[in-house]
Amino acid sequence: MVFFLYFCMMIDAGTKYRYFMRLSYRGLPFHGWQIQPHDNSVQETLEQALGIVLRSPTALTGAGRTDTGVNARTMLAHFDVASPLPQPDLLRHKLNGLVGRDIAIHSIFPVAAHAHARFDACSRTYKYFAHSEKSPFLYPLSWQCHPDLDFSLMNEAATHLMGFHDFTSFSKLHTDVKHNNCLVTHAAWQREGEQWVFTITANRFLRNMVRAVVGTLVEVGRHKITVSDFCRIVESRNRCNAGTSMPGHALWLWDIAYPYTIF
Repeated sequence: MVFFLYFCMMIDAGTKYRYFMRLSYRGLPFHGWQIQPHDNSVQETLEQALGIVLRSPTALTGAGRTDTGVNARTMLAHFDVASPLPQPDLLRHKLNGLVGRDIAIHSIFPVAAHAHARFDACSRTYKYFAHSEKSPFLYPLSWQCHPDLDFSLMNEAATHLMGFHDFTSFSKLHTDVKHNNCLVTHAAWQREGEQWVFTITANRFLRNMVRAVVGTLVEVGRHKITVSDFCRIVESRNRCNAGTSMPGHALWLWDIAYPYTIF
């Protein structure tokens, strides 16, 4: 009996309660999401704030790793605590007071103990914003493009992305992933007010993938390469054949989808 009670106490002592945090941030002040040895990152800023409020070092795992300057309209991350949070919204309020104006925490909510912000994500959506007329209001979060870009031809090329699986041509070299396969379910340019917006959704993305895709589509829009050339670039599985990587300030992690079971 004594052993049984001790066993139950040990199980209880090791219990962790998992919470998701939904947030957004402006990427310009940060060197990406992931903690860097000597540079400011979103993850480090949040972990420091969590440590202060919870009075204990608290690790935070994000749904992805946005690069330097890339914005997030929606980012999800999870963290564990030893006991249930009595007032998650109060924690949110305190954290928002510590993380500065470039990060906004919108909600903190409990999820299943096995839920994982990165590995359970079903899909991610990115948007890349472009504008052709000079604007003092758009430029910090949008790329000023040449007014003669052929967006109709760029859209034609973008539709072919759904027919490929290996996107090595758009991946940063020497990454630690096991494969470069992605399932792209949507890719299109659309006019929205003063801007052109490229929206792309996939089950996963490679490092630098969206910016490299956009850079290669821009080559199509400038009539430097044809739609057939674009397809051959994807098929080549060679990053050297693709276009330049576009500036990060115009790229947004827009949305992340999860199965209902984790909630």
